[in-house]
Amino acid sequence: MLRFRGSPALSPFRLEKLLVALRQRAPALTDVYAEFVHFVDGSLTTHDREVLDRLLCYGPSATQRHLASEPDCLVIPRPGTISPWSSKATDIAHNCGLHHVRRIERGVAYYLEAAPALTVAERAALHPLLHDRMIEVVLAADEDPAVLFACAEPAPLVTVDVLGGGRDALVRANSALGLALSEDEIDYLLASFTQLERNPTDVELMMFAQANSEHCRHKIFNADWIIDEVRQDRSLFAMIRHTHEQHPDGVLSAYSDNAAVMAGFPAGRFFPDPSDGQYRYHPEDVHILMKVETHNHPTAISPFPGAATGSGGEIRDEGATGRGAKPKAGLCGFSVSHLRIPDFVQPWESEYGKPDRIVSALGIMLEGPIGAAAFNNEFGRPNLAGYFRAFEQDGPDGQRRGYHKPIMIAGGLGNIRAPHVQKEELPPGTAIVVLGGPAMLIGLGGGAASSMTAGSSHADLDFASVQRGNPEIQRRAQEVIDRCVALGKDNPILSIHDVGAGGLSNAVPEIVHGAGRGGSFELREVPNDDPGMTPMQIWCNEAQERYVLAIAAAGLATFRQLCERERCPYAVIGVATEPEELMVSDRQLGDPPVNVPMSVLFGKPPKMLRDVAHEPVAAGLLDLADIDLSEAVARVLRFPAVADKSFLITIGDRTVTGLICRDQMVGPWQAPVSDVAVTATSFDVYTGEAMAMGERAPLAVLDAAASGRMAIGEALTNIAAARIEQLGDVKLSANWMAAAGHPGEDARLFDTVRAVGLELCPALGIAIPVGKDSLSMKTVWENDGQRKSVVAPLSLIVSAFAPVQDVRRTLTPQLRCDRGDTDLILIDLGRGRNRLGGSALAQVYQQWGDAVPDIDAPDDLKAFFAVIQEFNAAGRLLAYHDRSDGGLLAVLAEMMFAGGCGVSVLLDDLDGDGPLAALFTEELGAVIQVRVADRSRVLARLAAAGLGDCSHVIGAPNDEDRLIVRHAGEIVVAASRVELRRLWSETSYRLQALRDHPECAREAFEAACDAADPGLNVRLTFDPAEDIAAPFFTRRARPRVAILREQGVNGQVEMAAAFDRAGFAAVDVHMSDLIAGRTSLADFQGLAACGGFSYGDVLGAGEGWAKSILFNGRARDEFAAFFARPNSFGLGICNGCQMLSNLRELIAGSEWWPRFVRNRVEQFEARLVLVEVLPSPSLFLRGMEGSRLPIAVAHGEGRAEFAADDGPALALAERLVTLRFVDHYGQPTERYPANPNGSPGGIAGLSSRDGRFTIIMPHPERVFRSVQCSWHPDGWGEDGPWIRLFRNARRWLG
Repeated sequence: MLRFRGSPALSPFRLEKLLVALRQRAPALTDVYAEFVHFVDGSLTTHDREVLDRLLCYGPSATQRHLASEPDCLVIPRPGTISPWSSKATDIAHNCGLHHVRRIERGVAYYLEAAPALTVAERAALHPLLHDRMIEVVLAADEDPAVLFACAEPAPLVTVDVLGGGRDALVRANSALGLALSEDEIDYLLASFTQLERNPTDVELMMFAQANSEHCRHKIFNADWIIDEVRQDRSLFAMIRHTHEQHPDGVLSAYSDNAAVMAGFPAGRFFPDPSDGQYRYHPEDVHILMKVETHNHPTAISPFPGAATGSGGEIRDEGATGRGAKPKAGLCGFSVSHLRIPDFVQPWESEYGKPDRIVSALGIMLEGPIGAAAFNNEFGRPNLAGYFRAFEQDGPDGQRRGYHKPIMIAGGLGNIRAPHVQKEELPPGTAIVVLGGPAMLIGLGGGAASSMTAGSSHADLDFASVQRGNPEIQRRAQEVIDRCVALGKDNPILSIHDVGAGGLSNAVPEIVHGAGRGGSFELREVPNDDPGMTPMQIWCNEAQERYVLAIAAAGLATFRQLCERERCPYAVIGVATEPEELMVSDRQLGDPPVNVPMSVLFGKPPKMLRDVAHEPVAAGLLDLADIDLSEAVARVLRFPAVADKSFLITIGDRTVTGLICRDQMVGPWQAPVSDVAVTATSFDVYTGEAMAMGERAPLAVLDAAASGRMAIGEALTNIAAARIEQLGDVKLSANWMAAAGHPGEDARLFDTVRAVGLELCPALGIAIPVGKDSLSMKTVWENDGQRKSVVAPLSLIVSAFAPVQDVRRTLTPQLRCDRGDTDLILIDLGRGRNRLGGSALAQVYQQWGDAVPDIDAPDDLKAFFAVIQEFNAAGRLLAYHDRSDGGLLAVLAEMMFAGGCGVSVLLDDLDGDGPLAALFTEELGAVIQVRVADRSRVLARLAAAGLGDCSHVIGAPNDEDRLIVRHAGEIVVAASRVELRRLWSETSYRLQALRDHPECAREAFEAACDAADPGLNVRLTFDPAEDIAAPFFTRRARPRVAILREQGVNGQVEMAAAFDRAGFAAVDVHMSDLIAGRTSLADFQGLAACGGFSYGDVLGAGEGWAKSILFNGRARDEFAAFFARPNSFGLGICNGCQMLSNLRELIAGSEWWPRFVRNRVEQFEARLVLVEVLPSPSLFLRGMEGSRLPIAVAHGEGRAEFAADDGPALALAERLVTLRFVDHYGQPTERYPANPNGSPGGIAGLSSRDGRFTIIMPHPERVFRSVQCSWHPDGWGEDGPWIRLFRNARRWLG
């Protein structure tokens, strides 16, 4: 093993934060330093060593410290696993010709200084703060890291002596292996193997446990029920299915696959033609799939990997629908207990404690959202919707309620081709293939673990059940799926299943059993990077980023070619068989790990019976007497469920794919207040898809059925902002969380499912074709001999999905002050009841109240939805915002933030119980802004719809930039917009300051609270509607541009669409095509290097990609020849910008180009920001000079780092800078967030001296249509200004 010293692992501000945390456990500590260490398994020649030295020099320039001693400890990936970093670094090395390098791995060496010296115990106490125990280990200075590369002998197969030891042997195995088998399942297995006259293997037992876990089989939802001694005639699942039985219209697949599918719209689906690789529009029906999952238990144990693999697993569910589908847009939500932010603990956040094995709510919210966002970002799926609730409070019965076991929810929508909606039959002999990453000893028994009450299993089993993510390899697998799907009727995939809970032991049997087949498999054909695993561990581990596919015999050769082109690992592990038996052989150890009839694995253990009773709720009246209204406003606006969610939003890419029409950020000030996400069907139409969420879980403590109804109501009033033809077009996903077995909770669950499935949804005419349950939402532990527990309220999380008629007509909360005189109308679906039970107001005063908001009349909600759609279609609505958490106060404040103006309102018409109730009730409804000229017609139509009595003109925008609330002739609230914004945004600011660079967090907070900020604005020096490329369309064949991608690149489709729109023939070119000689750049006039995460940004963002060109002879020659041609051009965007900047030695006139390193904020940044186009030689930006316009950014490593201190000034002086970030006042800036990465001088793009090659960090290709912009001025047509960049290239070619 070779060892290479690396660069500092932590920046100064991160070292400072770490030192503060370490000192809390070891006050004697005076300093800490961290440095990367690289370990290489293999042999090197002198030349190899020179290449490797350059490969391992990456990242921001930072000074290494002089080290006088060995490190105090070394953090390395857990032995037996291969980190995602390692797999990608090794790929780069191999592509650079280092074939004698077997593997590269990376660790972090920590150097600690203390006076006096730390004791052994003190050092051990620091280790949990220095590593993630799920995926890393800590080695002492005298321990050898060569353990990383140790190759163990295969561990033996284990059998359980049922024939000799009887039932007791199974009971012991159940505990030792963490199987979570019920008593009747133990009896079932005893009878089954006694009848088979043999002992089960541990493989068979683990496989049975996973396949029959609550997580996989949903035994409670399929159970028989007795409630209060009355037998019920339907199961929970039957009541959910009832919604689809009553309203099946538009649903193409429900309950039978990884995701549900509903009918979409005809459009030109844009993808590379399999015949020649050119991107073209393929007219066809583009159907919509939807799925929402949870990953609660792993997120409680280890938030980053738990949430990351939660999102990754749900993405795989979408891709594994039918015969292969394409994930499109995601959502993500979190419910946790009190945050208790240091130095910002709120009055309602009382301390209760937690068990050691789970992470605090604050820790979850600092790390979990980053994990989810990171997976989405790297995979290339925008995250456009979500929710965040922090809730913890003693219930009326004294039981602590909260989310010590959090909810981490991940979902999304995608598209699927009509012929691929249903899975095909599998002829005997059909190849069964594993696609994706290798088996590793991670995530063992997760299906069973997630079905257990938190704290009831062994800690080591908890930790073993957490996986880790590698989104880049999942992206490669998805590219293979996409290429198969593009073949249409020749798609070789007959069936596909994701590998999730239970690993192959669940996925492989399910794919063959679903087709009525058995299967014969060879264990040693499973790709495996840990040869020391037991057969059980190989078959049952939950290593991520894997799919199981059934491949048609005629298509197997094609499938192999596609995998090799995408560099995606795969293996044929067996075949489907006619006999319905499952056989797994082991050529290495001999004895078969699995040999059972399918009927044993998927048999019928005794059906569960839930015999439960209701528990009375003794809630008291809400005491409002001593509540000061101003204090209530401040508390509610700081309440996490109400407050600014920016810290959750800007970390996620919201423009990748180029099909995003509405994200969370609204208006010129990009306020995070949109509650609906909208995507376009394709680049050539205005139809699309919408999704929104709803949840009102705290209400369930008082009235569970009402909480379920309100969750659906909130989802519907949120999605109503999109232009949807009718309410019946909306389909719901229902995700159910409950503490099953806790007194009263089962009855509450039954009541809520019945209220939703048999009553509300049928009354509304909507179906629930998909959902999931997680019914172990209770945390138990002991503290000083005292038994403690936290029970989550019954939590129905609803996600609504719908086809959208016109993506341009999405309503937002942005108040318009430029449309003449306007009014604000409150549509109060609570009809003046103003119920406050369970509200944010009640929670911030640690009260409950009695009556909760509810849907008393479903017909009102139906009428509301219909009339909003009617007003929208007629252009009557200027702004729209639903009412939910925080009530009318939150609605008005958020509309002010989005509109940059004040509001005056009068509460007298709403006065049921005074201004507190009117302002803070969370009854369903919405505030709409209409022109005064339209007011009478709008009110008349509301009256005709039966909503006249609950529609109130409450006020109007004002020019005082203040919220002024009057009641009974007095001003009861008067606060400036900035005062309110400061209250609303401080929670987000505090969290970001703990997580990211604190100075950047402060700058963002100050910018958000700048009363004079004019917002995003536009100055154009050209007409975007003028198609300067049009004269060249008919002259000759379209010039060819190579849409270049490397493994991990995810922005190629929108890049191709932009060049196609400009008149080019955009052709898909993978780096593997060039290296293998299948394609040559000599055949192209232009090259576009696309955005994404080549090699997962390992070895520097874009640097690994560039070095795989520089150190590969064929690739280097290809690029050098292309760059040298006088008639070639090239564009690098984001990751492509980073890559091209590292090819300076091949590109003439690029000597002043920088490289791009970690953002100053040290976080991925996704925003709509302003740039100024500077005079430069760039052929792409001719005629655009002097323009100031918004553009999307989405990158983690975009800070320009020049070789010399005067590099930025020289690049500007040489007129090589094409774009620079400017603030809303039009000034070049280095302040965050107007400059999202901290580049000096605001530099955002550069040109070569001759103008043929341009690199840009922002994303013009994602906003070439006006509808793609999160905000744009009124009057823009189909073409956004950035299409000019691509048309300029076409004009340059002539």
